[in-house]
Amino acid sequence: MARVTVEDCILKVPNRFELVLLSSQRAREIGSGAALTVDRDNDKNPVVALREIADETVELSELKESMIKGHQKVIEVEEDEEDVIDLMEGEMDDMELVADEDALAASGMHEDTGETDDLDDDTDTAVTTDEEE
Repeated sequence: MARVTVEDCILKVPNRFELVLLSSQRAREIGSGAALTVDRDNDKNPVVALREIADETVELSELKESMIKGHQKVIEVEEDEEDVIDLMEGEMDDMELVADEDALAASGMHEDTGETDDLDDDTDTAVTTDEEE
């Protein structure tokens, strides 16, 4: 890059960091096929971008907007509504089964499998230990 080109640009964009960002954005645009506003003169894209900024042939506000939009990241979460509905229906079925089992147990109409609950064993043990003291 020619020193003259950068010095000319500093008059238009006093912040060197901003100048680098804007010129790199314009160089990317040129590289992706944007129309040139100055003659190329066998220069590479960054030099052409600096020359465009120095000659004020590109709008700096438009460059800033395109740079900001290029750096923004929007994460879109697309959940298939049918999958969500299926999951919710599955949870509702599970909740209904648990409620039915609880209702049967409360009414004393649950099926007796012959197994004892662990809670009964724990209470018997707790009672015997209390009596021993």
